[in-house]
Amino acid sequence: MILSAAHHSTLQALADTFIPGFAGRPEQPEFWARSGSEGIDLQKVAEVLSAQPLGAQQEFEKLLGLLANPMLGLTWFGPLKPFVRLEPEQRQQMLRSWAQSNLPQLRKGFHALRKLLVFLYYGSSGAEQGNGAWAAMGYPGPLPDAVVDTPKPIRTLQPTTDTTYDCDVLVIGSGAGGGVVAGEMAAAGYDVLVVEKGPYCHGCDFTQREVDMLGKLYDAKGALTTQNGGVALLAGSCLGGGTTVNWAGSFRTPDYVLEEWAREHQVPHFTSQEFRYSLDAVAQALSVNTSYTRHNGQNQALWDGSTKLGQEVKLIPRNEKGLTDSDQHFQGLGYTTMGDRYGIKQGTLNTYLLQAFQHGARILADTRIDRVTVQAGVATGAEGVHTTADGRPVQISVRAKRVVVAGGAIQTPALLLRSGLRHPHLGQHLHLHPTVAVSGVYPHRIDPWHGPSMSVVNDSFTRLNGTNFGAKLETPPAHAGLMAMVLPWLSGEQHKQMMLDAAHLGSFIVLTRDRDGGRVSIDKHGAALIDYVLSDFDRASMLRGVRAAAEIHVAAGASKVYLPHGTLPTLHAANGTLLNPEVLDQLPYLGWKPNQFSLYSAHQMSTCRMGGDAATHPLKPSGETYEVRNLFVADGSAFPACSGVNPMLTIMALAHHTAQEMKAGSATVSLTTNRMATSR
Repeated sequence: MILSAAHHSTLQALADTFIPGFAGRPEQPEFWARSGSEGIDLQKVAEVLSAQPLGAQQEFEKLLGLLANPMLGLTWFGPLKPFVRLEPEQRQQMLRSWAQSNLPQLRKGFHALRKLLVFLYYGSSGAEQGNGAWAAMGYPGPLPDAVVDTPKPIRTLQPTTDTTYDCDVLVIGSGAGGGVVAGEMAAAGYDVLVVEKGPYCHGCDFTQREVDMLGKLYDAKGALTTQNGGVALLAGSCLGGGTTVNWAGSFRTPDYVLEEWAREHQVPHFTSQEFRYSLDAVAQALSVNTSYTRHNGQNQALWDGSTKLGQEVKLIPRNEKGLTDSDQHFQGLGYTTMGDRYGIKQGTLNTYLLQAFQHGARILADTRIDRVTVQAGVATGAEGVHTTADGRPVQISVRAKRVVVAGGAIQTPALLLRSGLRHPHLGQHLHLHPTVAVSGVYPHRIDPWHGPSMSVVNDSFTRLNGTNFGAKLETPPAHAGLMAMVLPWLSGEQHKQMMLDAAHLGSFIVLTRDRDGGRVSIDKHGAALIDYVLSDFDRASMLRGVRAAAEIHVAAGASKVYLPHGTLPTLHAANGTLLNPEVLDQLPYLGWKPNQFSLYSAHQMSTCRMGGDAATHPLKPSGETYEVRNLFVADGSAFPACSGVNPMLTIMALAHHTAQEMKAGSATVSLTTNRMATSR
């Protein structure tokens, strides 16, 4: 998207309103004086916008057009002036009016601008210098430690002209699902080609610079969102997918979830010994363990507060290898949501994809697949576009005996829909583990950016009111840009003051197992459209988790707790005692429509769910689609329903099981062919 001079003026005025400069402050004068336009490169804004679907780009352009129009005053009963001609206080009044508006389009516009500009301001940094706001916040930015600087162990294909490939198995996507299928099938002797939309990064490629890494490693440059803007989604889009950028939590699927899937969706293998073998196999391959020696400040607070309240907490198994007790390793673990510079995290990059490559698999990164090719109801390959090192597009065609789609629960159904599949449940039943953050201000430093992002979990609220639905309490990675985006904005001064407290801020996330889902469809250009609104049932589960998280913060010694709503309801505490409990009691009665609060998702599931009923499930229990033979799905979209835990290990186990089914299917076909040949 190309920004005009008028766009630049409007965006600079918006940046200076969300992050105003205040002269003459005696403490941290440089932090207070620095304004948004001084710290935001508008070229970054253009890059983020250009990564969005065309419809979203056009909508953002209309938003900027409204802000440049004198009729803007009608949206907030203010003077009939464009945004740039308003006085500074009027600009803040206008933004607050939009944030609290009954019109969903205005709330969406406010949050789109807020998230984008504060993230870019606090998260941006150059290779040679940090960010002018960081020193006052106590945020260190990228660490100076040694990194893995060995040559890349995987050599990817680098086509420079239009190319056609032939293979036994085409795997589209390289994350938890695609990586495992590729490794298993290649090790079994099949000719495997892996195609990945994102880039291949290794060691020092992971710069720990937040804006650059989210832009490089995540779908839509980290700005993926639902159509109503109410849920921000993080989805890995790089070689290794989510396993390259996730938080290393390696949860086994709860038995009650597996039993539910087996019973309600007619997929008996979820309770079989074979599936348990797959879980064991991937856990071993990933070196899953609980041998880390210390928690960071957030996880220690979750542990301490929970135990003081008599609630059980557990260590989270993590997929790490070679971890030491050194400060370098401990601090570095907090940055792995931007990729692991140290080679400690055992995602598919260091395990199954490497195994696949070592067994002859070819790997093609930086390649977007536009459609799967189908003839007479049988998958025959795929077509797409590879971006060369110098930025040129070249056409890619693949002829394959079997195709495995593993692009994640957003992009997989979009690809299948672009390819002509029309199952009525394809793209439906989207589950997101909708998540909110509850933050506490502590008298001592928390330094939430260091240490394992998640090492402690409280499962006391996962099965509420006799159901299989509820919420888990965990901790998130916390870096300057994402922290600024999550914290509510009521005024420029209030938000800056909260950011000054960053080193003392600890956050818990309430990860909700959502019963009711959304959907993924495609627009006229074939881009994914995501629709999701939190249901009343799931909001009740979430709010029970919010109350629990707040009470744990207080028990752990927080002096203030910020509740996850746009009006910033705040709890005050002293000596472990809550001073204004009525604020918690009133929480359910606030407005909970989209963009009245900030909702996030790092887990997308179930849009191509497998099951025994062909009328209501796009996939067979084997992972093959009911509509098209030799077309398989192996990612979180295949889950019959929401997993209720961080899904990496479950996706990998399901992909491992699907790979065994594919091997067995090949053996059966081969045996039948040989018998027919013999009989002739």
